[in-house]
Amino acid sequence: MILSVILFFAGLLLLYYGADYLVAGSSRLALSFGVRPLIIGMTVVAFATSMPELMVSLFASVKGSSDIAAGNIIGSNIANIGLILGVAALIMPMKVTRSTVSREIPFMIGASFLFLFFVLDAELAFFDGFVLFLLLIVFLIYCLRNARDKNTLPPQELVEKEKAHRGKDVFLVLVGIIGLGIGAELMVRSAVTIATALGMSELVIGVTIVALGTSLPELAASVVSAWKGQMDISIGNVIGSNIFNILFVLGICPMIRPLAVDPSVLRFELPVMLAISIALLPLVRHRMVLDRPKGALLLTAYLLFVSAVLW
Repeated sequence: MILSVILFFAGLLLLYYGADYLVAGSSRLALSFGVRPLIIGMTVVAFATSMPELMVSLFASVKGSSDIAAGNIIGSNIANIGLILGVAALIMPMKVTRSTVSREIPFMIGASFLFLFFVLDAELAFFDGFVLFLLLIVFLIYCLRNARDKNTLPPQELVEKEKAHRGKDVFLVLVGIIGLGIGAELMVRSAVTIATALGMSELVIGVTIVALGTSLPELAASVVSAWKGQMDISIGNVIGSNIFNILFVLGICPMIRPLAVDPSVLRFELPVMLAISIALLPLVRHRMVLDRPKGALLLTAYLLFVSAVLW
């Protein structure tokens, strides 16, 4: 138990520095290519911070622990909105672009409803995963087509200045991804060991401990982004990560092995994931900002959800 606690904090340290390097490198890379930071947040950063969810869910699925695999994604998506956006908004109110409200968030909500439809039979089969993965490709094409929105391009002098540092920025991104992956792995393994010793079920472990552990890269990346005032990356990371979790992680896993889903999640956990995803839309549409009161509301909703699952 003592070793698990040590590994937990070692993983936390790696997550912090990994997130710091990833945010710094990716934001400057976006600038050097004249790409909108929001797109970088929804693609590069979201993909990197979704890798722990993929590894954990894939490993759990192959080992037959499908409750951890499915619960991890559902819990992570709830944590991404309630915990991560809540904490980030408390640190620094975040302005939201109209494209985020009109396109990216509705796409995330649509993917969530599709996930619900596919698991009504308590299983994600090969075909379900294939359809989800195809939609991921559609999402990536959309991101590429909107990467250089002429209305949000950075000043040309800044673009030229950052071009000289691309090699260093790529290195920072790679180091950040490695740090996030190792840190998340250490934290998840130690957290599961501690939770199992306390007699918690696989589903509860997946929805709470594992979901929180695999969401820590998103938390670290979004909080660091918010602290540095890079709000587009902070918001884009959460929206993109939720989309990647459903379309990428739950697309690949069932194509390797069909994923059984506990019917009980249809009664509580999955409806909560849908509700908090839908609730995000009117929150950010109001004055086009996610301010501290709204952040406190999201964080409270997440804490209530965790309390309900545990007790």
